[in-house]
Amino acid sequence: MEYALHYAAPVVAVVLILYSSLRRRSAIQDLAGPSSPSWIFGHMRQLLLSSGYGAHEFNWLNLYGPVYALKGCFGQDRLMVADAVAIPYILNSPNFRHSSTEDNTRNLVFGEKNLLVLKRSDHRRIRSALNTGFTAATVRSYPAVFKMVAEQICEQLENFPSTTTDVCSLLNAATLEATCQAILGHPTQHLGQEFVANNHDILKLTASQSEVHVLADAIISRLPTWFWRAAIHLPTKPLIVARKARSLSNQVGGRIFREKREATVQGLETGSDLFSRLANPNYSNPLAEEDLAPQMAVVLVAGQETTSNAISFSLLELAKHPDFQDRLRAEIYSALGNNTSLAYENMPLLNAFLREILRLYPAVPLSDRIVLEDTIIPLGESVISSKGERINQIPVRKGEIVTVAIGAYQRHPSRWGKDPHTFNPSRWLDGETYQGEAVGPYANLLTFFGGPHICLGWRFAVFEMQVIICELVGKFSFAMPDNEPINMRLMTALQPIVATGERALPLHVTRLV
Repeated sequence: MEYALHYAAPVVAVVLILYSSLRRRSAIQDLAGPSSPSWIFGHMRQLLLSSGYGAHEFNWLNLYGPVYALKGCFGQDRLMVADAVAIPYILNSPNFRHSSTEDNTRNLVFGEKNLLVLKRSDHRRIRSALNTGFTAATVRSYPAVFKMVAEQICEQLENFPSTTTDVCSLLNAATLEATCQAILGHPTQHLGQEFVANNHDILKLTASQSEVHVLADAIISRLPTWFWRAAIHLPTKPLIVARKARSLSNQVGGRIFREKREATVQGLETGSDLFSRLANPNYSNPLAEEDLAPQMAVVLVAGQETTSNAISFSLLELAKHPDFQDRLRAEIYSALGNNTSLAYENMPLLNAFLREILRLYPAVPLSDRIVLEDTIIPLGESVISSKGERINQIPVRKGEIVTVAIGAYQRHPSRWGKDPHTFNPSRWLDGETYQGEAVGPYANLLTFFGGPHICLGWRFAVFEMQVIICELVGKFSFAMPDNEPINMRLMTALQPIVATGERALPLHVTRLV
């Protein structure tokens, strides 16, 4: 990719300069916002490359409100939106779509038939079929799987008593295993060593972000589709890993489909997992191999990294707040009592804690949308323009970029009460949080997005977090390591990062019972 950019970048830069000088004035330019420190990078270095995510963005939220103007690379106008009325409009309107960079990346890794890039009727058909594995009733059948992987983590932690342990690596393996068992009906090892090794390589790629990546995304998003299709065949390591991921996913997904289909034909029991049902031609809503196989990698990657990061941030906050950790542990012991299982929905402190973690640490705090047709975005909260005028709606033009600022929305005082940047699970118990019309599927949060592309597995993720956290906190205590700063950084997703820039979460772990 870098080789192609070496030749494309000068041409693109000249075209962008000419375009910037000739284009019509955008209404975004009339909004208040921070002054741009660079024409080449705009605000992207501040937004995406800060040592701690949100260092600039959350300050801009306080200064300019939930809607303001930013500059992207090469002088591009961008609209930042954290408004509770504007965001649902954007997510539900057909006048907006994901950025071409996001779609191209998903095509590269998952193939062109993956759920994340399918449109209209194809998207509805595949999503409807997959949804049978993530309904409330179905997810309630998964506790045995979640508890099994939680016990595996505990067994591994036994090997590191009272020492500093990187819990991220343990959680990565556990969340992958949970998704494989529940959705595919097979343990991770059934996928093959090559698939698991490539999965590890993909996770390493997602834990990197640099100025080169920022510029590459800005340039590629402006190039025609044929250039992207040609560039993905370049022999660079990231592209080799991505191409291999797509190939292995189709191979392994196809193999599992055929195994289950053949077992069904022979009258053998295949299990109640999602792939067994959808591969069964007698099922009410079956899928063909070419439809189901490409979804395997989507489900595994989405179910693995995002949940692993969320549990990591959960343990990080517990380590920072030992008093709260003790209170949560007491609730776990009280709820367990003489029972062998927990009624997670009846644990108010646990669920307030999970909501607070998902509020502060959304997996994807920024999501870009391209305007497909000229439209007007309504606002729930008026803003002041650069000319001092009060604005209640914002016209945007075809081709402009709108960034849905999920991380900022979830730290806006009007929705979450006082001190929204502070870890405080009690806000969910004291009635501080907004109780009006919901914008997302869980606790009025946008962590799982909204509109027709709501995260398919949000119930799965919440239940998995409940089980694993209760198992870990009930048996171990977690404390911060000495002189080991840990920040949250936005890579492909929001991740815990240590001083070396690597994704990791070293914690002191001590066995209790």
